[in-house]
Amino acid sequence: MTDILIIAVVALVVGFAGWYLRKARKRGAGCIGCPNGGCCSGKCQHSKDTGS
Repeated sequence: MTDILIIAVVALVVGFAGWYLRKARKRGAGCIGCPNGGCCSGKCQHSKDTGS
């Protein structure tokens, strides 16, 4: 019984992760979960050093 419960929990976590990735791709997210908010090097209009 414990094995079935563990398998169900792992399958649920993997299923939710896949659902989240598919949903993010449909929104057009390039870097899913990126801490830079999709503003990686070369993708931003402005550079990192502003020269101030």
